[in-house]
Amino acid sequence: MNEPAIDSGGGLVRLRLDVAYDGTDFAGWATQTNQRTVAGAIDDALSTVFRTPVITRAAGRTDTGVHATGQVAHVDVPAESIPLAYPRTPRDEPEFQPLVRRLSRLLPEDVRVLDVVRAPAGFDARFSALRRHYEYRLTTAPFGVLPREARFVTPWPHPLDVDAMRVASRELQGLNDFAAFCRAREGATTIRNLQRLDWVRDGDSIVGYVAADAFCWSMVRSLVGALLAVGEGRREPRWCAELLTSTRRSSDFATAPARGLTLVGVDYPVDAELEARILVTRDRRTPDEVGRIEG
Repeated sequence: MNEPAIDSGGGLVRLRLDVAYDGTDFAGWATQTNQRTVAGAIDDALSTVFRTPVITRAAGRTDTGVHATGQVAHVDVPAESIPLAYPRTPRDEPEFQPLVRRLSRLLPEDVRVLDVVRAPAGFDARFSALRRHYEYRLTTAPFGVLPREARFVTPWPHPLDVDAMRVASRELQGLNDFAAFCRAREGATTIRNLQRLDWVRDGDSIVGYVAADAFCWSMVRSLVGALLAVGEGRREPRWCAELLTSTRRSSDFATAPARGLTLVGVDYPVDAELEARILVTRDRRTPDEVGRIEG
């Protein structure tokens, strides 16, 4: 369970990491036995640098095949190990720039640590976050996906009515129980505040923009899958809103492929509000809360 300290203490220094990766060949973010994962690769590299085992925690634990350009993570490092990140000959540069360069040599090419800084007091990559932003990329081009985009764009073989998808998307926004769109996870709430869900088309290219305070397991790809059924004309736009009355995962649509999905950013409050945000995030939502707000 991810139960990190609110701030650095007990001889630990908390670092914030900004991370990007091509998720194609990873079994998701979270460390798994005998699986190649993003967290596993970063943990190994950092443990090599600091000569002690460390565990990296992320804002969004992306699934198998999902990419990131704006993932945020944190790691707690023993204070006595921090000097190992510095070069023998100091340069006039940001404190952890040498660590970024060293990680570029230790990490595989499909994952990069873009920046490392000391985290402000109260920062937790997961629990301090206000919202996560994802993009889902599709193409309806008759030839499929351009080779240079093949790992990041989903080819779609049928015409899509993007206007109908926009109408259906508006019905899903707000604080709702998204049980129909979430894979079951014991003890986890499926109530989420979906703050953005819209679509932009440019010729054969279609991009979905999705933002929420948090997402449950497989929620983004499930939302996209349901909206694709609307875009193909197999369902009416209102059908998506009707799914919100379900109390369990719906089998009426297929989850969209992982390859088109990328975590592009995570928003945080100002430093003075980080600890307060953790308390809000940990306050489990209930179906009664949705009912009160809708009423």
